[in-house]
Amino acid sequence: MSVMKKATTAVAGSLFLVGMAAGPSMAADNTTINDGLVNVTVGDVTILEDVNVAVAADVTAQICGVDLGPVAVLGEAVDATGTKSVVCLDNDGPIAVTQN
Repeated sequence: MSVMKKATTAVAGSLFLVGMAAGPSMAADNTTINDGLVNVTVGDVTILEDVNVAVAADVTAQICGVDLGPVAVLGEAVDATGTKSVVCLDNDGPIAVTQN
């Protein structure tokens, strides 16, 4: 094999490996933090997906039987940080607000 073919093969192989390593890391984060949208889950089931924080807070507060204000603040914190937060526990599992 000529030197040029060896060099081309080595460069192509290196680029392939770099592409394989960079591809998954770039595609791993598909959330949009601080976009005003969150999800609400009951146990493992998503009941609201990509909804406004105010809507999620209203529904979650009604399900849990708690005041709306603190749940709205909690929803905004989840949207800003991406950290899941459990509002209350139900017979079907935890009622949680998660980042969309």
